[in-house]
Amino acid sequence: MRIAVFGNTYRTVILSHIKVMYEYFKNKDITLMLDKELFVFVSENGNCCMENTVIIENDDFVADLAFSIGGDGTFLNTAARIGRKQIPILGINTGRLGFLADVPSEDLLSALEAILSKRFFVEERTLIFVNTSDGTLFDYPYALNEISVQKQDSSSMISINASVNGEMVHTYQADGLIVSTPTGSTAYSMSVGGPLVAPQSQTFILSPVASHSLNVRPLIVPDSWTIDLEVNSRSQCYLVALDGRSKVLGQSTKLKITKADYTIKVIKQLNHTFFDTLKNKLMWGVDKRNK
Repeated sequence: MRIAVFGNTYRTVILSHIKVMYEYFKNKDITLMLDKELFVFVSENGNCCMENTVIIENDDFVADLAFSIGGDGTFLNTAARIGRKQIPILGINTGRLGFLADVPSEDLLSALEAILSKRFFVEERTLIFVNTSDGTLFDYPYALNEISVQKQDSSSMISINASVNGEMVHTYQADGLIVSTPTGSTAYSMSVGGPLVAPQSQTFILSPVASHSLNVRPLIVPDSWTIDLEVNSRSQCYLVALDGRSKVLGQSTKLKITKADYTIKVIKQLNHTFFDTLKNKLMWGVDKRNK
């Protein structure tokens, strides 16, 4: 079995996790493949697990599984590196909340044992694809969490004309608009009041950022529908971000948002559900009142 390993190279805490992985797998029929940036980081800060480790030089690699060590941001970057390869990803959390990277440090060994004995299941997560009217290209035009359209200047709102399946839905007067997947419902969308949506829901969520109208609420539509966005801004430009990877576009550039033609596979531990994550990470449903 070949396991590709990616990690947050800004946090030295991941070194201990990599060492645990290396020690656990070294006498087994497992080949660890470290991303080149991660390999250099490990070499410079501990020099562990160098023996029999393969270096991933570029995106032309083949693996059976992938490990993402860090937070959800690291997981999103790993998903972008995996792309269409259909390699299942296990998220090992060294960050804070960790909805995608949901294996806590204290459960690392048990998670590795589960991987070796194939005691896990794989969820398929929808991606968003964005296309531009003028042919402007993104390095990776897909998002696992969300696409956000935001104002580029520091004061004035922007106007965002949103159409769904060719029908004009609303002109958002706001600081921005988020179009998220169910996976992204617990990310940026949640922070602006968007609903929590189960990952298997096959929907898109439109959530305005600091809307000027109090009677505008988040909207959920089927992910088989097409969303078109047209932006008007005093600065003549706006910012679009795909899972945090941002680019400035001129306001004449329109966006067409659809479901991607492939999915990202996420490894989940047995007996671990979306609602467990809500309860453990968000204290969802916990009654703090004195009894």
